[in-house]
Amino acid sequence: SMLEKIALERERLAQIREMADEIIDTSDYTVAELRKKLTERYFRRRKHRLQVLVVSFGYKFGLPLESDLVLDTRFLPNPFYLENLKELTGRSQKVRGFVLESTETKEYLKKIFQMLEFLMPRFISEGKSNLTISIGCTGGKHRSVVVATEIYRWLKSRKFNVRIFHRDIYK
Repeated sequence: SMLEKIALERERLAQIREMADEIIDTSDYTVAELRKKLTERYFRRRKHRLQVLVVSFGYKFGLPLESDLVLDTRFLPNPFYLENLKELTGRSQKVRGFVLESTETKEYLKKIFQMLEFLMPRFISEGKSNLTISIGCTGGKHRSVVVATEIYRWLKSRKFNVRIFHRDIYK
């Protein structure tokens, strides 16, 4: 029966219980509440323990499977159709300038930053330790690279532990 199993478990854990400095009754905690309690009690407080990875990608190569948030940039002006920009990447100042000068891009970035301003504190208070933000365009070479870089810089300026990876930039 269940009561017998509980009694057996208590018996097996008795030695460990004797060695414990502290015992926490977790019966009434949700997973999130327990995580919060343990974090507050046993881990040093850091401003952001959240590890953020910003990934640019090309939809034609598939979505990054580890994505928590996916943002689409395929509606932004495409440098691919301009001969002088086609062979460059979103790391080039010329491509960056072309993408960032667009009113659509400026508005989109503003809204992304507002969304992140809302989400990041909530992810932190929930105890999330890793967050992958994926930004896609058709090939993963131009628009997604520019927007991913802007998101990376925005997060970095707010002291987040953030890395960036351009998955498809040279495909």
